[in-house]
Amino acid sequence: MSQPTIRLRPKMNTQALRFGAPWAFADTLVMDRRTRGIPAGTIVRLEDADRRVLGQGAFNAASKIAFRMMERDADRPVDADWMMARLQTALELRETLFDAPYYRLVHAEADGLPGLIIDRFDEVAVLQPNAAWAEVHLDLLVQALTALGMATIYKNASGRARKLDGLNDISELICGTLDGPVDVPMNGAIYRADILGGQKTGLFYDQRPNHVFAAGLAEGRRVLDVFSHVGGFALAALAAGATSALAVDASAPALVLAAEGAARMGCTDRFSTRQGDAFDVMTAMGEAGEIFDLVISDPPAFAPAKPALEAGLRAYERAARQSARLVAPGGYLVLCSCSHAASLSAFREASLRGIGKGGRRAQIIHTGSAGPDHPTHPYLAETGYLKAIFLRLD
Repeated sequence: MSQPTIRLRPKMNTQALRFGAPWAFADTLVMDRRTRGIPAGTIVRLEDADRRVLGQGAFNAASKIAFRMMERDADRPVDADWMMARLQTALELRETLFDAPYYRLVHAEADGLPGLIIDRFDEVAVLQPNAAWAEVHLDLLVQALTALGMATIYKNASGRARKLDGLNDISELICGTLDGPVDVPMNGAIYRADILGGQKTGLFYDQRPNHVFAAGLAEGRRVLDVFSHVGGFALAALAAGATSALAVDASAPALVLAAEGAARMGCTDRFSTRQGDAFDVMTAMGEAGEIFDLVISDPPAFAPAKPALEAGLRAYERAARQSARLVAPGGYLVLCSCSHAASLSAFREASLRGIGKGGRRAQIIHTGSAGPDHPTHPYLAETGYLKAIFLRLD
């Protein structure tokens, strides 16, 4: 059967698509009865209004992002061999960047596999097929990963992105075995990733370079890691010689994993946890007069989409104000945002406003982003979502 063809509406500007933009939205396409009848996840050809082929990609008439570009060569089949080639290219980059098999293997559009996330934990791969095409072709992706040496493959179906593409939230172990959390050596620390029951894929690799910079400030200092999850910044700081590290998080299971990581590092005597709402805990610490030499605030996305931006920026301002009050004079503050809807400038402005309201003055000494295993698509700002601001306070 011939490959279905979809077409842009007349007078649509095709320049961005021709030069690298990865998406065509539903309102830019001719959505007749035939087009709407194409099954979600089908690989189609995209043409402009004059029937000139722009490329091939995944189609989903029920999604706002109706077309995701995958291959600009109209004659190259998007099949098992194509998927293997894309995965091999992604793997070669990560093997160049890292000396151990712990990283984000595929970062969606930025790796030419739109809507697909794959994190690697040695022989374990965790997939997040957030676009319909990846769900439809899951068997081919699994075959390719198996051929590349991953013996255990888990599909994580949580998250908002799958719902936007009309997909279910049923996660499953596709092949291999998982007996519990796995150890992840990174930046001299040992993290415990709960692949089956943790957040997202079990660990946030994106903060790796920011952990390194913060760890460089930690030797001989008291560290507070707020919104710590499994101890991201705290354990890296301990590995770098922090005198103590306190991890704060709302999730008791996450803090148990953080403590297990500290134990594996032989740092139990320098590590402690406090479970509770981060804002409430910081308020109590401020009232008790507790101070630290290095404070990190790494919250979840307060502004996951544009409608939440205003409220999200207020939350970042509040986090900055409360955390700044806990920093000793001459100490350091690290503020992070994983909200793609909040630009770096907007996040920085909100953070500095909060620091000022906290009665402190600051110097910005470094600005960080996600690690190189989270490449940024040049036409898709969403892939450059992570921001980290490092400050010295008076």
